[in-house]
Amino acid sequence: MTIFNLGSINIDRTYRVPHIPVPGETLAATAFQQGLGGKGTNMSVAAARAAARATHIGAVGPDGDWVLSTLMEYGVDTRHVQRLPVMTGHANITVADDGENAIVIEPGANRQISISAVIAALSEANPKDTFVCQNETNLQAEAMRMAQTKSLRLAYAAAPFEVSAVQAVLPMLDLLVLNAVEADQLRAATGQRPDALPVRDVIVTLGAEGVRWFDTKASTAETYPAIPVTPVDTTGAGDTFTGYLLAGLDRGMPMAQAIGLAQQAAAIMVTRLGTADVIPDLKDVQDARL
Repeated sequence: MTIFNLGSINIDRTYRVPHIPVPGETLAATAFQQGLGGKGTNMSVAAARAAARATHIGAVGPDGDWVLSTLMEYGVDTRHVQRLPVMTGHANITVADDGENAIVIEPGANRQISISAVIAALSEANPKDTFVCQNETNLQAEAMRMAQTKSLRLAYAAAPFEVSAVQAVLPMLDLLVLNAVEADQLRAATGQRPDALPVRDVIVTLGAEGVRWFDTKASTAETYPAIPVTPVDTTGAGDTFTGYLLAGLDRGMPMAQAIGLAQQAAAIMVTRLGTADVIPDLKDVQDARL
């Protein structure tokens, strides 16, 4: 089975700083690195490293050759990543000594993906496959509708959060993943708690407090405590969780088991500095025994 991911591809420029800058403040970075990132890319890499077949749908610019090579090296199918005459998306990331981060994104090619790329990718899809997207590209609702006609499992990671983007896909979803802040924002906009949303499975990540899974069909809610680790960099941890979660479900794991696997991967991720390049593989997760 395959996980089809309509997702962003970014060049991440990460600056290590003593603390997140406040307005008007200038800080000297203590370290710098450039690597591969973007919420979509992180999820595709995480799914691939969790032993799933991950097909990425996206776009890069003329500066994206090394990006595609790296994605292929990491096991991601890039046949449906377009090359466009605009710059590849990029992110400037500041990471503080306590592991917190602040990020500014330039979407670039991520917002100019052609519908032809989606059509070509989903022409290969089968009913047992999964489709996922986030809010860093165009064509989310259009692609979701196409995937729905193919009877795929439909998943959405509601970040970066935008009420209209979530509402456009909400009626189609089988699985919604969002963090606590996003859950509060969605409730404020719609008046609906996570357990009242028209989605079979809603997962709210709670950071250091763990994960809460709402099975709206069974009207149940389960909380899974976080795995205690000392964070180095929280960038990409949520994406790693989602990629591993989808990979576990794709392999037929029950939801609780898939959540546990995803939590272990995310716990390892926050102990590493970087994004897609340092996402743990399945052997890392199995050997860690957190």
